[in-house]
Amino acid sequence: MENLPPVILASSSPRRSELLTSMDIEFEVVPSHAEEIMEGCDFIPDLCETNAGAKAEPIAELHPECLVIAADTLVYLEDELFGKPTHVDDAARMLTRLQGRTHQVATGVSLIYHNDEINKAFSVITNVTFLPLGKGQIDEYLAEIDPLDKAGGYAIQQDKHKIIKRVSGSVSNVVGLPVERLKEELNHLFGEKIEEKW
Repeated sequence: MENLPPVILASSSPRRSELLTSMDIEFEVVPSHAEEIMEGCDFIPDLCETNAGAKAEPIAELHPECLVIAADTLVYLEDELFGKPTHVDDAARMLTRLQGRTHQVATGVSLIYHNDEINKAFSVITNVTFLPLGKGQIDEYLAEIDPLDKAGGYAIQQDKHKIIKRVSGSVSNVVGLPVERLKEELNHLFGEKIEEKW
């Protein structure tokens, strides 16, 4: 990636690291400790962009020579937000609310590169339809994954056939980083031709 500056991923998420790796981008992980907000924006994708920017900015201030990439993902059904569950019962409550319905997953992405005065934010929305699920199916699914670090209490990359009927839009966006749109933005900003393998 000749035209890209050094890249920092401001996230400790192994899933985001895997997705960025799939784009053949070399990067360093510097986790951000910014506190995520869950209110303050009327449009939930805007909230995701705000959170992503809050994660990226302090890292970018420390590393102006690097392109900092940060992201924030939220699950929502109408006006109800589903962040990361606090315990397994909370995850079960979320899946019970989502079962049999179509909800949205929004990921906001922030790209900050101070040396070139780049500060770009964007968001992507994916529609996800759950299968009708009974308590036993939800309990079985939650026994097979760790839901506590996942917005909405589920992981699309793990046993998705057990809970998901249909996905309309970017699957990588639901995982936590919309690689298709990210590729477009980086190509536009840096003239790169990046091919994701997702």
